[in-house]
This record gives sequence, C-alpha cells and structure tokens, in this order.
Amino acid sequence: MKLHHLLMKDMVLPELESKDRESVIKELVGFLKKKNKISKDKELFEKLLQREQLGSTAIGEGVAIPHCKLKGLKESIVMVAISRGGVDFFSLDRKPTHIFFLVVSSPENPSLNLQILAAIAHLVRKSTVLINKILEAKNVSTVLEVIREEEEKLNE
Repeated sequence: MKLHHLLMKDMVLPELESKDRESVIKELVGFLKKKNKISKDKELFEKLLQREQLGSTAIGEGVAIPHCKLKGLKESIVMVAISRGGVDFFSLDRKPTHIFFLVVSSPENPSLNLQILAAIAHLVRKSTVLINKILEAKNVSTVLEVIREEEEKLNE
C-alpha cells in the first residue's frame, strides 16, 4: 500500500494553529468538516479523543497518527497536518509532535485501516529525512512530493 496514493492535495493542512492535544484533534476534525469529508464531526472528535485516552498515538520522532473507525464512511480518510512549532501530544519520547497523519476508516474494512497505519509507521521509521523535509516544505505540493519520494526510495 502506497500512502501517496491515498493522500490528496486537499487533505494537507500546512499549518496547524493548535497548541495542545485536544485542540489539534478539534482542528483536524474541523478541517475535514469544512472539506465535506465527514458529517458526524462531534462523533469523530469523541472517538479520536477516546483513542488518545487509551494511549497516545504519538509514535515519537515528531510524528503522531491519530486514528479511529467511523460508521458511514464510503472510503478511508487520510490527511496530513503540520505544526512547525510542535505540540505536546504525550509522545513516548517526550518530544514535540510536528507531523500528524490522521486516519479515519470504516469499521467494515478493518484490514484496510491496519494497512494504512502500517504504511505510515513504516515510512516514518525507515525514512531518516521525512520529518525535516516535510517541515521545510513551502507548500502542499512539496509536502506530497516529499512523501512520494521517500516512499519510492524505500521500495528501490
């Protein structure tokens, strides 16, 4: 599974304004609502928050993968949001989180959800320059290009 095939240009939030975990989740959900990707924004917010309370989705190295399942989705939603200043997302390495890969999928297709999460985790763990390049990107197109390039390198 290729992450860059799932990420669309309109699903990149180049500058998160939020400064804490709950506000980040609210901003991500609001972004999806504005893009008409979801209708159940309150339910999505609650599900994402509940998932975070089970244990932080911040996997370290400046990355978090907030995720949940939401009934009624026709296809999985994958988005990227960037916080240049960083947010305390209760990461295991206690470092600020800068890159958020949000994944919302249908409960009817749990294997797809796992494949998407695995693709993100694999990319983050294997690419030594991904985070810095995304943070240096000047626009959405460059963010997507960095992700595509780094994925391609892993498959050489």
